Amino acid sequence: MSVGQPTRQRPRPADPYAVNLADPSVHAEFDLTEFWRRKRAEEPVSWHGHVPGQQGFWVVARHADVMDAYRRPQDFGSASGNVMDTLLHGGDSSSGRMLAVSDGEQHRGVRRLVQRGFSPELLDRLGESTRAATRKLVTRAVERGRCDFMKDVAAHIPIAAICELLGVPDADSEYIMKLANSALGSEAPGQTARDAQLAQSEILVYFSQHARRLRSAPLDDLVSMLTTSELDGSPLRDDVIVFNCYSLVLGGDETTRLGMVGGLLALIEHPEQWARFKSGEIPVELLVEEVMRWTTPAIHVGRTALRDTELGGRRIAEGDVVTLWNTSANHDESVFTAPEAFDGGRRPNRHVSFGFGPHFCVGAQLGRVELSALFAALRARVGRAEVTAPVGRFYSNFLSGVSSLPVELHP
Repeated sequence: MSVGQPTRQRPRPADPYAVNLADPSVHAEFDLTEFWRRKRAEEPVSWHGHVPGQQGFWVVARHADVMDAYRRPQDFGSASGNVMDTLLHGGDSSSGRMLAVSDGEQHRGVRRLVQRGFSPELLDRLGESTRAATRKLVTRAVERGRCDFMKDVAAHIPIAAICELLGVPDADSEYIMKLANSALGSEAPGQTARDAQLAQSEILVYFSQHARRLRSAPLDDLVSMLTTSELDGSPLRDDVIVFNCYSLVLGGDETTRLGMVGGLLALIEHPEQWARFKSGEIPVELLVEEVMRWTTPAIHVGRTALRDTELGGRRIAEGDVVTLWNTSANHDESVFTAPEAFDGGRRPNRHVSFGFGPHFCVGAQLGRVELSALFAALRARVGRAEVTAPVGRFYSNFLSGVSSLPVELHP
């Protein structure tokens, strides 16, 4: 592997004490490695209240404290929202209906139903179709020579699997992908909150109509299973089904795509790791875990303090917004040896990219299947890859990663 055209090194913030973590451009345009190192060392749980006109919130940077909060849903709840933007602007409208933003018995009941949809039989079927489709995509990209790896390869893999899981027709998958891309961020600065809201609304409308169709004529997919399921003796409501489809689309598509593209870029920039992987020294399964740690697509998770409590030695008041920064936890020196090194064979690897505790990502296993399919195909079909043009970054304060990766793939 080789870089070819060098990837642009992002600058550090001029004033690390004035970094506004709510600003999407901060995460796209700056290297926050030193910022997070200082946070972990000096103020692992700190109050972010220095931006005029913006509500303050807690920032949790250390792995141990992030894990502590994940383990305490009785103190740090998800029902008001699990993303900074929604928590700072009145809460999530899907509260109590979507797995990611529900707590207690409602969360446990719906989670049991959704997990039933990820049966071993369905995962096997999705794995087989995903591996076959991925091999074709990579083969075509190698035959063409040059491509944008995000647009031409990675963008098609998770959305196809998610749409198959949810019974979405193939003809609609590109439409769903475009909406998902706008709902949580942008490939360029300047996207408004209104743009994101419109995309989110269109996803909800689509799955509302989709669920109604499948309720009257169920097929062999997760949505059909949910339409015929009961919770507490009553049929599962359409709004619960729709919001959880929305969650699976956004969570299953964007994070996996960003992991795929960021993982290839990491292999290009670390040719010794590509050589170890290509030779078989590094198993696919270990590489996938290191890619997820290294890229950390979902850079934070939001919570609300449900009562006066303590975290990392700081007193937190009931109602305070608390943000858990996975991107910092995944580079914690007390947990990971040489955390700023990309090590495809890292073991153990206690990353938190899929969360932890009751809200551990319900689609984590499918995401691993998709990532494994991609890297196995790259190992089988690609001899060398190089970056051919500037790399684009994703603009969001929730998702982080590469939005475009122009490469040349050599057989």
